[in-house]
Amino acid sequence: MSRQFISGNDAFALGILLAKPAVISAYPITPQTTVVERLSEYVESGELDAEFIHVESEHSALSCAIGASAAGVRTFTATSSQGLLYMAECLPYAAGGRYPIVMMNANRAIALPWNIYGDQSDSLSQLACGWIQAYAEDAQEALDFALMSYYIAEHPQVAVPFMVNLDGFHITHTYEIVDVPTREQADAFLPPYETENRIDFARPKNMAFSAGPGHNKIFRRNHHKAMLRSSEVIVECESRFAEFFGRRYSGLVDAYKTDDAEFVLVTLGSVAGLARDAADELRGQGAKAGVLRLRYMRPFPEEAIRKALAGAKAVAVLEKDISPGKGGAVFAEVSGVCESVRLNAIGGLGGEDISKESLRSVFAMLAEGKEGELWL
Repeated sequence: MSRQFISGNDAFALGILLAKPAVISAYPITPQTTVVERLSEYVESGELDAEFIHVESEHSALSCAIGASAAGVRTFTATSSQGLLYMAECLPYAAGGRYPIVMMNANRAIALPWNIYGDQSDSLSQLACGWIQAYAEDAQEALDFALMSYYIAEHPQVAVPFMVNLDGFHITHTYEIVDVPTREQADAFLPPYETENRIDFARPKNMAFSAGPGHNKIFRRNHHKAMLRSSEVIVECESRFAEFFGRRYSGLVDAYKTDDAEFVLVTLGSVAGLARDAADELRGQGAKAGVLRLRYMRPFPEEAIRKALAGAKAVAVLEKDISPGKGGAVFAEVSGVCESVRLNAIGGLGGEDISKESLRSVFAMLAEGKEGELWL
């Protein structure tokens, strides 16, 4: 294992290099572009034995990945913002076909107004498309997700595509020291790609077919059950990952000082570190503050959230998105699990900075018994 000072995008690209996909379908879009650029360099240099296909659009990128996965090989693609929305038709195709594609999404605001900076409106708008959705906090977790996502998606009990989300610029373009596994370590951790869900002329099968009312629900239910089973596979994968690499993750959520917390801030992505700093400062002043980071939005960590927030007097959800006419998508889901959810803090839209002072104010408002929607 080596230590490198690299960006989140470079870290993720290294993780994909180590996972050794056979097909990479690529279309550039800020702030994702450097991921596929690095992978093209690995293919060109011979470090990665893969077919690199530069397609004409994001829709084609995912269509290509679906075809490659159906042919029976490990695949990868990446996108961001409007590119993810352009893929929207293909997302449920990949999920319903149970193709274990891995895709990196660089979280970025969606138009209009046009904006290249990072919020999470793009991925959170696609929660119902049937993909596993994970949210990295930093470059190290980004690299590790690149490896773990293939293990989870390709597990025979899951067989569901996996979307890894990195906050645009805050993670994708920020440089950090990252531990990079060796090829030997990665090969030992990640089994070779195997699937029965592929075109096989020796064993013909019908794929991507129509199903009427009597059978459609069976496919939907099986897909739903596979997504729920992925919760157990995630725990298994992270335990295996810790054995190989010494880094242990916490499953679907990452709870910080929530055991005795009276006031908890729920969030996801890179802002969690700042939230923990704010909670630590408040702890120093005698306030029992805690932070719950959602590492996964699908499968939704209902039981883990309920357990972490069981003792809290009041809870706020901080998210970088808005569903006009309703509020935050994360707030809507978390408030359905916990009756103590009081505040929906909307911040970071269009890449606007979230300050520690604003997070302290969220905790203060919880302590004052404030409820409703708060725009930071």
